[in-house]
Amino acid sequence: MHTDTERCVRAVQSKDARFDGWFFTAVLTTRIYCRPSCPVVPPKPENMVFHPSAAACQQAGFRACKRCRPDTSPGSPEWNQRADLVARAMRLIADGVVDREGVPGLAGRLGYSTRQVERQLLAELGAGPLALARAQRAQTARLLIETTTLPMAQLAFAAGFASIRTFNDTVREVFALSPSELRTRAPRRQGTSTPGVLSLRLPFRTPLNPDNLFGHLAATSVPGVEEWRDGSYRRTLRLPYGHGIVALTPTPDHIACRLTLSDLRDLTVAISRCRRLLDLDADPVAIDDQLRRDPVLAPLVDKAPGRRVPRTVDEAEFAVRAVLGQQVSTAAARTHAARLVTAHGEPVDDPEGGLTHLFPAPEALAALDPESLAMPRTRRTTFTTLVRRLADGDLHLGVESDWPQSRAQLLALPGFGPWTVDVIAMRALGDPDAFLPTDLGIRRAARELGLPSTPAALTARAASWRPWRAYAVQYLWATDSHPINFLPV
Repeated sequence: MHTDTERCVRAVQSKDARFDGWFFTAVLTTRIYCRPSCPVVPPKPENMVFHPSAAACQQAGFRACKRCRPDTSPGSPEWNQRADLVARAMRLIADGVVDREGVPGLAGRLGYSTRQVERQLLAELGAGPLALARAQRAQTARLLIETTTLPMAQLAFAAGFASIRTFNDTVREVFALSPSELRTRAPRRQGTSTPGVLSLRLPFRTPLNPDNLFGHLAATSVPGVEEWRDGSYRRTLRLPYGHGIVALTPTPDHIACRLTLSDLRDLTVAISRCRRLLDLDADPVAIDDQLRRDPVLAPLVDKAPGRRVPRTVDEAEFAVRAVLGQQVSTAAARTHAARLVTAHGEPVDDPEGGLTHLFPAPEALAALDPESLAMPRTRRTTFTTLVRRLADGDLHLGVESDWPQSRAQLLALPGFGPWTVDVIAMRALGDPDAFLPTDLGIRRAARELGLPSTPAALTARAASWRPWRAYAVQYLWATDSHPINFLPV
């Protein structure tokens, strides 16, 4: 979008927050870059240039605006609706892969050479993987500076910097303030002295309807791993350096996020996974505008716009839970999952609530005795085959997944039909166009609304909803009185 100068200028002049994260405005006279909705008086069009990423602005010598804080914009929705090389690379960078494994590790996960990855990212985003990861480290550093009382030396390494000097230089270059000055400017109420505990705000594009989002997560929660407590969805997190517990609370203009981490180096990854869980980088206006074109969906969208797709923080965990949920009720699926958690999950301490375990890793589940599973023999075969493939690394469902390839691999597994594959594609892989025409709830909603109720006919009718059929699923599900559609009380 940053190449469409006329459209970008209009967005900046109207201070349209919908475009925050889509592109960044760099001002030639001040050498500052802003988000489109920056509250200051817009510069003259001839003084504006547009970049696709904060990293590209920083590479071009611009510093972040102190008023609109463009580094805190929602992420571009483009990376969640694509599965090409650049989109997969951006999801991996957000997940901290470059900081942990370097650019060769990023390229290896994508199956391309380092040169190919760098060339494509530079062509589309104006910055290579190192610059993009550096911009993300700077954002993490600012968050830690403003929300914790950690010593700067400890904070620098927690943010992913290799040295304190690099940390200091980067913060000064990006924000035109030293780390100490940033901390002095931060409101005192944001700080916390509890080790490993951070309170932050997750931004999103409005509107956001929390009912089905938090309702679904709460209604399907696995005891010990997830819970709804005091108006918040809480769950345990398995992270690269340790584990964490997150509490996510919906508010009108942001998601309040309270993170407890055993290792602060996991902060970037934890934030990325929470945003992905709640689908916070979606563009609800574009999605709802397209779905409204169908006269049957239009009243559903107008009644409660901004529905998101509830996703996951752990793709392998969700695939296992999808198998446990085959042809059984929500309550039965929770019971099966809770037994696995109690028997094979890793214990965690939760002084603030009732969480007890991390969900079992595929390696732990692959080692269990199949005869101990209280399920039909065919389902047992499906389960054991899945966890073995996940544990061996033959099946990849992470953020780097190639969606068509992952679908084909899942369909090749015994006991995996279209419903299981599509629900994993929708909630684990993050495919915004995944569709569930065989789902009982969808077929029931279709009949009530006068839509075709057979899978083939409904799929044909849903062609006009593409590429947002996963969001249409949320609106169709919402016609039912199932608990997944209501914010818990």
